[in-house]
Formats: sequence, structure tokens, C-alpha cells
Amino acid sequence: MTFSIVGHCPRSGQYGVALSSSSPAVAARCAHARAGVGAVATQNVTDPRLGPLGLDMLARGDDAQTVVARLEAKAGAHAAWRQVTVIDAGGGAAFSGAQALGRNGHVIAPGAVAAGNMLASDHVLPAMLDAFAAAPDAPLGERLVLALEAALAAGGEEGPVHSAGLLVVAEQAWPLVDLRVDWAPAPIADLRALWTLWQPQMDAYVTRALDPAGAPSYGVPGDL
Repeated sequence: MTFSIVGHCPRSGQYGVALSSSSPAVAARCAHARAGVGAVATQNVTDPRLGPLGLDMLARGDDAQTVVARLEAKAGAHAAWRQVTVIDAGGGAAFSGAQALGRNGHVIAPGAVAAGNMLASDHVLPAMLDAFAAAPDAPLGERLVLALEAALAAGGEEGPVHSAGLLVVAEQAWPLVDLRVDWAPAPIADLRALWTLWQPQMDAYVTRALDPAGAPSYGVPGDL
């Protein structure tokens, strides 16, 4: 019940995940990323343990292909129900188990991997990657949101989606972007609105953490 994209921006070094689902709170259990390491999405009948495990493998030096193979082996008898995508600086990899729901699969492109299940058409995943590739100079978060919007325009899931999320990591140990719409009639539109609000000020929050004396004001009443 999910379509997702993991992506990497070699210009900024950022990694990210964007995804949407008919299930509630999809980003809380399916989106995983670590600064300087990579990103993992684990979906379909989800095992959230696979995300951090995959990031640990990447951090130890395994490439994306090796990580996917090891995660599939780690899933054991349950692997048939899992979908996992992985991206690192060297590229992407994925597996979709034989029991993945409905029309399902994954597509790998330079700097990104798209995957989905219960898809409305075979055009959804290629549309995501086309949208991601069409804006190479845009911030990674923007490219990932564009991919979600393209997926929806291409049909999305067989039924309506209700949750969405965007996770991007940069240089710090905490996410640069961690936006979630956990249940809404139009979650991708709501995620776009959140991203539009967050993008102009996201770097200021990093400055506030690293250099509070030089940080910009919040611009709220009482903040001098």
C-alpha cells in the first residue's frame, strides 16, 4: 500500500526518502536515512528493523547491492512479504518479494530508486524517476516531493493515499528535513505545503543548533 523513492544528491551529499501510503503514518516505520551513509525504505508488509540494519551495513562499508542481498537473507522466510530499497553514493539497489501486494515492483535509476505495491499502473514508478531526474539542480527535498506528485498524477495507488513523509539528511546527525502527514485526505498536497513552509528556514535551525549566538531570530512576537 505504498509508493516511495530514495534519492541521493552528489552535489550536496544529501540522502533522502519520500513516500506515500493508504496506511496511516507511513514515514514513521518505512523511511530511514543517515548523514554521510545513505537511505533505506522498507515497505509492503513492513519490518522497520530492516532500515536501521541496512544503514549500519552501509556505514560499515557495504555497497547498496550487498546490503540488499544481506537484508533479504536476514528477512529469511518473511522476505517474500518485504520490499526494500537502498541508496548510497555508489548507486541504488532493491528487492521486491514474491508476496508483495497487487501490482508491485521497483525501478533503479542514477541517484534514485522507486518502489511500490498496490500500484494503479505500470507508469507510476517511471514517472517518479522522470520527475526526480528532471530537476537536477533543485534541492533534494524538492526533487523527492516532485517525484511523489508525479506518482500521484500517474495514478498512484489503486485506492486513495492517506499519509506521506519526507526525510532528508545532510551533514549533521539529525535530519535536515523530517516532515510527516500521518492521516489526511490529500497527504501529498499537505506535504508540499509543509515543505514550502520548511525549506526557507531549515538551514536556520541548523545554525541555531551549532551557533546560537549567531542564529537568526524566529520572527515571532517577543523574539527580539
